[in-house]
Amino acid sequence: MASPVNPPRGMRDFLPADKARREFVLGVIRRVYASHGFDEIETPVVEDSARLNSGLGGDNEKLGYAVLKRGLTLDDFRSAESALDLADLGLRFDLTVPLARFYASHRAELPSVFRSIQLAPVWRAERPQKGRYRQFVQCDIDIIGEPSALAEVELLVATSATLDALGLVGCSIRINDRRLLTSMLEALGFPADEHASALITIDKLDKVGVQGVTDELSDRGFSDTAVGELAAFLSGYGARTIDEKRATVDAITSALPAGVDAVVIGELAALADAVVASGIDRDLLEFDPFLVRGMGYYTGAIFEVAHPDFGYALGGGGRYDGMIGRFLGTDVPATGFSLGFERIVDLVELPETETQDAVVLLHDDVDFATLAALKTALIARGARVRLARRPRNAKSLLEQLAASGFTQFASVTAETRTVDDLELKPIR
Repeated sequence: MASPVNPPRGMRDFLPADKARREFVLGVIRRVYASHGFDEIETPVVEDSARLNSGLGGDNEKLGYAVLKRGLTLDDFRSAESALDLADLGLRFDLTVPLARFYASHRAELPSVFRSIQLAPVWRAERPQKGRYRQFVQCDIDIIGEPSALAEVELLVATSATLDALGLVGCSIRINDRRLLTSMLEALGFPADEHASALITIDKLDKVGVQGVTDELSDRGFSDTAVGELAAFLSGYGARTIDEKRATVDAITSALPAGVDAVVIGELAALADAVVASGIDRDLLEFDPFLVRGMGYYTGAIFEVAHPDFGYALGGGGRYDGMIGRFLGTDVPATGFSLGFERIVDLVELPETETQDAVVLLHDDVDFATLAALKTALIARGARVRLARRPRNAKSLLEQLAASGFTQFASVTAETRTVDDLELKPIR
């Protein structure tokens, strides 16, 4: 008995109907992003290994796939201190690092404020499980060169419009600012050199709860006083009403401990006001004081798409002003937003459209010249046409074709000469 022939673990094949759904969703995303002034780019699937492992990708660097150098010898393997010493290239694990390299490569050819779209696959050596794959598509929009909050406003408005166009109702966008997080930790007694490490644990709040966060911080040796202050703050936080979640100065201030940076609070509230001015319902924007976003390269506002029916984010992003400067030697402001395509695609309802006739020509013992001429003539009339040899029982074949979107069929016999001789019937 032959063994099963499956794709590699964590990677998938897509049947025609699945591929059509994915392309439809990608088409909607691409169209809406483009309407908001973003331009699509494409970068190689591999980048230099040193660049991918330079600290720009955070924890994702640990999941990268390395490509071995050509011509390695046994001595090379023996002398290598790590596996990365044997690699000169790697598969991209996200689209942000390639974008930073792209901008550094082509800065002179790009506008001073560059708005990019990237819709492409990435690869991570994940442990495969439901909703987590080793190859998956990311849908990114980024604005490079705009230092003001206008960049965040444009990203949030474009993302909201995309979610609407996809028919995803009930979504909200949670917002915060990394500067507020560090200011909050400082107010609670955490020293500056411990902020990044503490945020890694606080980012687990949704998964392990208040007790889990405080226990882990204590186990990791953080100050008992600071951990106690955080625990007291978390325990008094409780459930908030819609009004208390709004990203207004008063609501943000009341959600944070005393002493947090009032200037940053005002900036975040002003950002939300600008988004609301575009026509977005204020209730769709929620301030979340414990939204962290795990990537350490974020330097300002951060955001995440949430849905009450799902325990995971449908997308997220933020400002990462320090990344591109690593390539250029000079700081360049940058902000980005990525939609979780693999999580979104199965939630989208495909429209029932029949804008194009889809015809199957069933044939048997008909010369190829006649079949080719009939097919070409129908295509010229705007139809989508497939030739299919008639089986003894056409019912199952027609059912398969209907699932692929074909709506009509016709039989071709030896007497058929032109399309006018065809009797088109609906596939039921």
